[in-house]
Amino acid sequence: MAIDLKNMSKKDLEKLAKDVEKALNRIQKQEVKKVRQEMEKLAASHGLTVEDVLAGNAKTAAPRKKAPKTKSVPKYANPADKSQTWTGKGRKPEWYKAAVEAGASPDSMAI
Repeated sequence: MAIDLKNMSKKDLEKLAKDVEKALNRIQKQEVKKVRQEMEKLAASHGLTVEDVLAGNAKTAAPRKKAPKTKSVPKYANPADKSQTWTGKGRKPEWYKAAVEAGASPDSMAI
């Protein structure tokens, strides 16, 4: 079916464009319906609905557990009390600040 676009009027071309747009929309709706039916069938085979799958609300799925936080290894120890340590992260402990102000180098407190 060959259409001679060169000899068509503007009005005929606009009508053809509208008809093509309608046909494309109809085909798109049919494809969406077909895919939805396939999705419903697959979800049902797992005991779910499409809405469950898309929303991530699987009733049978176990809740995710967060990985446990690992404790950082201490890098510095208080020269006066070796039980007081600091990882070098976060706020500096008072004993560390006092030792540095007193002239101790951080390397001298390193573990």
